[in-house]
Amino acid sequence: MFQTFQATTSPDTGADRLSALRDQMLEHGVAGFLVPRGDAHMGENVAPRDERLAWLTGFTGSAGLAVALRDTAAVFVDGRYTLQVADQVDTEAFQTASLLDDGPIHWIAEQLPQGGRIGYDPWLHTRDELDRFADALEDRQVSLVPCPNLIDRVWRDQPDAPKGAVRIHPDDLAGRSHADKRAEIADALREAGVSAMVLTLPESIAWLLNIRGADIERTPVPHAFAIIGSDAAVTLFCDDAKLDADLRAHLGPDVAVAPPDGFGAALAALAGPVGVDPKSAPVWVADRLGEGSAEQVDLADPCALPRARKTEAEISGARAAHLRDGAAMVRFLHWLDTGAGDGPRTEIDIATALEGFRADTGVLEDISFETISGSGPNGAIVHYRVTEDSNRTLAENDVLLVDSGAQYRDGTTDITRTMAIGTPPPEACRAFTLVLAGMIDMSRLRWPAGLAGRDLDAVARRPLWSAGLDYDHGTGHGVGAYLGVHEGPQGLSRRSTVPLEPGMILSNEPGYYKTGAFGIRIENLLVVTPPAPVDGGDRDMLGFETLTLVPIDRRMILPALLTAEQRAWLDAYHARVLAEVGPQVDGAVRDWLEASCAPV
Repeated sequence: MFQTFQATTSPDTGADRLSALRDQMLEHGVAGFLVPRGDAHMGENVAPRDERLAWLTGFTGSAGLAVALRDTAAVFVDGRYTLQVADQVDTEAFQTASLLDDGPIHWIAEQLPQGGRIGYDPWLHTRDELDRFADALEDRQVSLVPCPNLIDRVWRDQPDAPKGAVRIHPDDLAGRSHADKRAEIADALREAGVSAMVLTLPESIAWLLNIRGADIERTPVPHAFAIIGSDAAVTLFCDDAKLDADLRAHLGPDVAVAPPDGFGAALAALAGPVGVDPKSAPVWVADRLGEGSAEQVDLADPCALPRARKTEAEISGARAAHLRDGAAMVRFLHWLDTGAGDGPRTEIDIATALEGFRADTGVLEDISFETISGSGPNGAIVHYRVTEDSNRTLAENDVLLVDSGAQYRDGTTDITRTMAIGTPPPEACRAFTLVLAGMIDMSRLRWPAGLAGRDLDAVARRPLWSAGLDYDHGTGHGVGAYLGVHEGPQGLSRRSTVPLEPGMILSNEPGYYKTGAFGIRIENLLVVTPPAPVDGGDRDMLGFETLTLVPIDRRMILPALLTAEQRAWLDAYHARVLAEVGPQVDGAVRDWLEASCAPV
């Protein structure tokens, strides 16, 4: 399953492909064209057919946007990919810049003459996004023009659309039937005053109907659209070839299946108030609704919050998945630490071996994202993806960062561990300990109901801030239940405004990255626990339960930099790891685990 990205310097990448795109721009009468990293479902992971940004520019990160003008072009990425984009993109053909703070809009305003026309594919942009562009460029009289996807017209060997089979996600893993979920969403629609809701996010549709798919790697969702009415009836727009008789029986009489090419006509036929999420639905949906008599109502995806609040069955499944995954990780770390295998090991060797230990569980469905295996300076690239060209042999006294995860039918995992290869540099140990202190502080946190991720994010950063250090990514993201490893709307970041609620699963992953030297990140998954009393307090507080069960490299810890409370938490965590994972391993692996879980 492990795949490496090939080098992106072939002769037809960059300037040649950009030239072909510009020919199409001239033909369609536009001075520019937007090329997002996304698909019609606005997902983080996309099928090979939708890798248009990578095809044009060579950039393979999970978030980005290219803007091609007739005389210049640029690729915009966030802070995770600053180093990666510089390595992958032909900088003679493309400038590179920040995606944040409306960077693309400011760049267009500076580069495009007054009155210019920018083309876009209405399937690949939301109304919120386009409104933001239009409002900011109004003074320059720049207009946004819908047009066919111009990349598709020049990408001659573009892959076909995926046709992965859709399968049932059992009620005993979901914790609720899809009839129960549909009834809840129907109640929410009636309360919002709409007669129907358009669903465009595959993870919402998969959650709602208790189904899973295989249209994109790493995330088990089907490419589909749906319309749910206030009567709880659903029309699922999905390729008929993906559905077998058992799946149709599971859906039952209240879920009709229609071909994808009927989606537009169905939208145009709707009447009355219809909900559409302006932050996630492609603007194409609004355009089709506008052809009929429906009144479009801005409404957040009503499946998002119920999906984020995991059921007891989903939380139990997550615990089981993390115990299984913890044992696989312990076997991997033992292999890494004891020098198993002949000769030097590379970053690809590390990623391949780790996936092998997970596959040995016998129940691995897929990895949950491409493994990040970065040693030395490569570890400082936040979302580094090893290639045959970048593959580095581990060296003595390196720091190795491995961020990985798994998809099991009962849960999704995501874990980062940073390990010493030999004797780690003192500077790295100091940074590691400060990162660990922040991770522990977040794990121990109690807080009143109503607070969002933005209110908690600083807790994990405090030890680093005290030392004049920081990291340029959020502290944590939501995680699905055998769905996306990155799941909204919850998060632990300065941007997250959704109050945290019991049952939400999040990552806790502060870090520090020294360009050209090393990267540090320590990540556990947490689930929000219900309000409970605090000794001596007068109100109940929410908290976290740690799901991840894998030791933290004690060789990189400077105990003097930890408080007594932080050391106590770490010792208790390691005691729990030994108690729960210990029975899952034996022999030399068990001996290694006992030593790795000794008190600091």
